Amino acid sequence: MTTQKTDMRIELALLLALATLWGASYTFIKIGVETIPPVTLIAARTLMAGAILLGVIRSRGLALPRDLATWRRFLFQACLNSVIPFTLIAWAERTVDAGLAAILNSTTPIFAFLLTVLITHHEPVTGRKLFGVVTGIAGTCLIIGIEAFHGLGDELPAQLAIVAATICYAGAAIFGRGFKGLDPIMPAAGSLICGAVILIPVSLVVDQPWTLTPSSASILALLGLSVFSTALAFVIYFRLVHTLGSVGTTAQAYLRVPIGVGIGVLFLGETMTSTAWAGLACVIAGVAAMTIPARKPALARCMGSSNS
Repeated sequence: MTTQKTDMRIELALLLALATLWGASYTFIKIGVETIPPVTLIAARTLMAGAILLGVIRSRGLALPRDLATWRRFLFQACLNSVIPFTLIAWAERTVDAGLAAILNSTTPIFAFLLTVLITHHEPVTGRKLFGVVTGIAGTCLIIGIEAFHGLGDELPAQLAIVAATICYAGAAIFGRGFKGLDPIMPAAGSLICGAVILIPVSLVVDQPWTLTPSSASILALLGLSVFSTALAFVIYFRLVHTLGSVGTTAQAYLRVPIGVGIGVLFLGETMTSTAWAGLACVIAGVAAMTIPARKPALARCMGSSNS
């Protein structure tokens, strides 16, 4: 009997892609909430992304699960991974900069690590992972620079909302491991559909979206947010939860910051300090420590091969 080995080069490339897609989401949200209220923006985001994934499922000749137990799990995953965190971040970004939102949200691996240590114990807590968490945070601080934190506290409720969203993401990464027997697109589509079912009625009552006049920029941002940062990103996310583990998958949160800085350097003419480049090296080291499995000792490998 042969077991399918995970190609870590592919998984790490997908981790980078996920970080890029979700890193861009903060800018999409910032532009979107300029003329679209947060609840309506996220309701449309989950509806559009869920519809896209449902179309992909049907085009592949597949069908969503029909048992009630699985849909209860989809509903719970929706609350942890979209309904609550998406809405909190969108509400917060009415006053908080997109960059600061990304910074605060980059602490997801810390909460995933702490939840693993204190509650679930589903993954071994190794020195490598602890090193990855500490190094990733240190690198994030170096990239951002102390001056970027001067605004912390000025909008405390919004900032706490982003931290709460971060804790939800950490819980979602752990709970998402329960969908191991499903094609990754199934929990992605199922949770987004459940999220839309929850949020659309709220949007209709609270925002009355038919009265809104969103700008073209906000509409384009919503499209980018739905297609790329949600539909495509969710499929990648659920795959990585199974191949890299919950802590390893949440490590992409660290990558969002250097990616955001890189976009600013390339397209906005921003500059990076020498400490920022050092921070980028720390982030890469931290992500590698949490995602690349340790090699077995040579003696153990020899014993394993002799027993096969």
